[in-house]
Amino acid sequence: MYATLIYFFVVGILQSVNAEWNTKDYMKREHSLTRPYQGSGMIIPYWDFMGSTMVTNNYIRLTSDLQSKQGAIWNSVPCYVRNWELQVHFKVHGKEKDLFGDGFAIWYAKQRMKHGPVFGNMDYFQGLAIILDTYSNHNGPHNHQHPYISAMVNNGSLHYDHDRDGTHTQLAGCEAKFRNLNYDTHIAIRYERDTLTVSTDIANKAAWKECFSVKGIKLPTGYYFGISATTGDLSDNHDILSIRLFELDLPDDPKDNEDRSAILPSAAFFESPRERVDDPKQTPMSGIKMFLIMLVGALIFIACVVIAIMFYQKHQENSRKRFY
Repeated sequence: MYATLIYFFVVGILQSVNAEWNTKDYMKREHSLTRPYQGSGMIIPYWDFMGSTMVTNNYIRLTSDLQSKQGAIWNSVPCYVRNWELQVHFKVHGKEKDLFGDGFAIWYAKQRMKHGPVFGNMDYFQGLAIILDTYSNHNGPHNHQHPYISAMVNNGSLHYDHDRDGTHTQLAGCEAKFRNLNYDTHIAIRYERDTLTVSTDIANKAAWKECFSVKGIKLPTGYYFGISATTGDLSDNHDILSIRLFELDLPDDPKDNEDRSAILPSAAFFESPRERVDDPKQTPMSGIKMFLIMLVGALIFIACVVIAIMFYQKHQENSRKRFY
């Protein structure tokens, strides 16, 4: 009996040690953000925040459900991990059911703490953006609905076109109904052997579902992780609950010894751009025409009513004459 107890005790210790030193699950604390957020005062160790960002005990709110807000949080330590997985626990919610926006983006970028038009960050950035777009502006044909998750790799020369929802520069994307859910929502961004894989856990099943996977992605080391959000005429609460970066141990990867500190971000594949179709713009003449059409329609309706009344009165008069 004692021998059995000792056996299970030793096995338990070995399993716990193995789990603790499993480098595939090794979280890099200097690139992670978990509760409690605050250190001394309003300082968050390894992280800086800007704009409308508000830190509470339970979440970090990048924007409130108010118009024209921008907020961001950026890691202050450059990442030199070659293969990694970033897991973000987030919540997007607001009072509106049909009209809401704009969304948020997760960044691995060369420059940090920059205001700009791309979901609160600068345009013509260098690095990777994972965009969670909640606002469909109908500026072109879409074969998808919103919210929509897409990826963009930029070497500093590409412009993110909001009018096309970035479809001319995206690597891939998928629909993801993550807004206004009453349970936890997560996204995982995995960069392994030059393959970018984005997965979600938004079905309350505690399991990852692949959104898309793209090969041939070259990302430098020494860039910064960040998350930014923005609202415009439409708004939402964009909350971040936790950020966890895991280093992936790939001992058989021959590219581990490659110096990637000076390369430019690049992608071997982009989705085919979709042609932009502008919404028809209403001119003053079209407004006048609509008014005239409504006026003529009203006059015709009134004339029909008058004729019907006159016909009814004539019919009543003829009926009385027959009685005399």
